[in-house]
Amino acid sequence: MPQLVLIRHGQSEWNRQNRFTGWVDVDLTEDGVAEARRAGELLSDTDFKPDLAFVSVLKRAIRTLNFTLEGLDRLWVPVTKSWRLNERHYGGLTGLNKAETTEKHGADQVKIWRRSFDIPPPLLDADHEYHPSQDSRYADIPAQDLPGAESLKSTLDRVQPYWEAEIRPALADGQNVLIAAHGNSLRALVKLLFEVNDTDIIGVEIPTGNPLLVELTDDTLVPVSARYLDADRAQPLPAVKQAAA
Repeated sequence: MPQLVLIRHGQSEWNRQNRFTGWVDVDLTEDGVAEARRAGELLSDTDFKPDLAFVSVLKRAIRTLNFTLEGLDRLWVPVTKSWRLNERHYGGLTGLNKAETTEKHGADQVKIWRRSFDIPPPLLDADHEYHPSQDSRYADIPAQDLPGAESLKSTLDRVQPYWEAEIRPALADGQNVLIAAHGNSLRALVKLLFEVNDTDIIGVEIPTGNPLLVELTDDTLVPVSARYLDADRAQPLPAVKQAAA
C-alpha cells in the first residue's frame, strides 16, 4: 500500500510579515526552519520511508524538503523540482500586506480574491519585477504558461497534469512519495486525492510544517487513511472514502 506525505513549507519571512507571497522566492524564518526540522522528526517516528520526492522551485519549499529528508536520514532519495508545484500566483496583490490590502479594498473584495475558487486577483504586467517572465528559472517555460495572477482553479489546472504525468505513476508503481510545496498547490492535490467539490475545497487549510500522511490503495490510489502527524496543529481533513473491497 503506497504512502504519500504532503508538507507545506515552514513559516516564511513574508508569512511572518503577513504579506501575499505567491511566486516570490522568500526564505524560511528561524521558526520555519524549526517547523521543517520537526517535520522530519515526526516522520522518523513512523514507518514512512520515501522512495522519491517532489518539490516546487521556491527555496522555502526546497529547504523544508531538505530538512525533512535530513531528519529521515534519506537525503539521497531522488528529488524532482517543478514550477507546477509553486504557490498560487497572487498577481497584483503580491508583496502587499494583507491587513492593509483589506483596509484599502474592503474585506469582502479581499475575501473574493483570496478564497473564491475561480476568481483571480488583479493581473501583473509582464514587465513587473514579480512577474515570472522576469525570473531566469522560468526561462524555458512558454510565455503563455506563465501566470500574471491565479485563482485556486488555475492553480489546480497547472498542478493536475503534473500529478497525472509524474506523481500518480510513481505511487501506482508502489513507491512512497514525499511532496514539499505550498498552501494552494497542496490544496489542489488534496482536492484531487479526496475528490473535494469546488465549494468545500476553499475551506481546507494546510498548516505549515505539519506532515499529512496518506495511505492509498494499491490499484486505484484511493485514500484509505489520512492524518496530520502533529495533532496539536492539525486542521480538519476531507472525509476518507471507503475503498472498494
